Amino acid sequence: MKLSTDRILTTHTGSLPRAQDLTTTLEALDAGTMPDPAAFEARVRRAVGDIVKQQIDAGVGIVNDGEQGKVGYSPSVGHRLTGSDGQAGVPTRADWSDFPAAAARGERRSAILRPSCNGPIEWKDRTAVQKDVANFKTALSAVKPADAFMTAASPGVIAHFMKNEHYPSRDAYLARLADVMKEEYDAIHRAGFVLQIDCPDLAMGRHLMFHELSNAEFLKIAAANIEVLNHALRDIPADRMRLHLCWGNYEGPHHRDIPLRELLPVALKAKPQALSFEGANPRHEHEWVVFREIRLPDDRVIIPGVLDSTTNFIEHPELVAQRLVRYAEIVGRERVIAGTDCGFMTFARSVNQVEPEIAWAKFQAMAEGARIASKQLWRA
Repeated sequence: MKLSTDRILTTHTGSLPRAQDLTTTLEALDAGTMPDPAAFEARVRRAVGDIVKQQIDAGVGIVNDGEQGKVGYSPSVGHRLTGSDGQAGVPTRADWSDFPAAAARGERRSAILRPSCNGPIEWKDRTAVQKDVANFKTALSAVKPADAFMTAASPGVIAHFMKNEHYPSRDAYLARLADVMKEEYDAIHRAGFVLQIDCPDLAMGRHLMFHELSNAEFLKIAAANIEVLNHALRDIPADRMRLHLCWGNYEGPHHRDIPLRELLPVALKAKPQALSFEGANPRHEHEWVVFREIRLPDDRVIIPGVLDSTTNFIEHPELVAQRLVRYAEIVGRERVIAGTDCGFMTFARSVNQVEPEIAWAKFQAMAEGARIASKQLWRA
């Protein structure tokens, strides 16, 4: 993983705005209508090329493919695996259930179709990740970023979004998912990219799937998810991976979110070197102080969110700089990378929470904020 000894690098969480025509095609794909394969692949290839250039132009140093060819980081798994032909309901978020009248007044659920596991998990399309890799490599040939990463869903978050209706136990289901997903993780690593594992199950799972449990009981589930994940990552060096921790990329009360103070010791047991987490939104910004209380291991790097991915407010560069300096003064300037709370188009069928042109303006603010912070932190 690219680290810097002279400035704060910038990156993001993964999903980026998709063009409307591509979103429409992905919607149809998710609904079961297969597009013309050649035309679809050509459109995705062009979209990846465009999105990589946009990241560079906006000042993003560590780039990715924007997940342009995926319906979403988790639903796309269902398109690539067998045993995912069932359909599950959308769980109720515990935070919104505390405000039923408010929830009823707005559209609080994604229109994404959620598959369920109703048969043996195997690869249905092993070529999908190879196409992702090829498209990204082609796009990167025209630019020179500081580094490049690709995202993949953790076994825990797949189990979270794809309800088990086949395997005899949750443990058996997770183990099978880990064995299968290892192929994708290894393929991304072999391609030379940093692997980002998306793990909303470690945080959002608390108030979406396990809200009836105590925090202590939930943390045991999170620890089990990490143990399975680490097994799947056993052949990839820690410094070639990052993990994204997420409480849910939606604007809502979030008062049921499990605190970072309780979650961090468990999350740090995961193998990836870098930890990406929410640090900009009103519910979690204050948690920078947790790193004063819980020592970050010497070999770890943090990617705190300095942009809120659920609001059209454009963060002031000075605020971005303040956020970065706070973390750097605690853990060290070389161990902080500027990031985002979550993605800017998690699901192709979701209504945009942040308008695309505003998302790019936010990235420009992050780049400027990182420059300001770097000047403060590397004063002669």
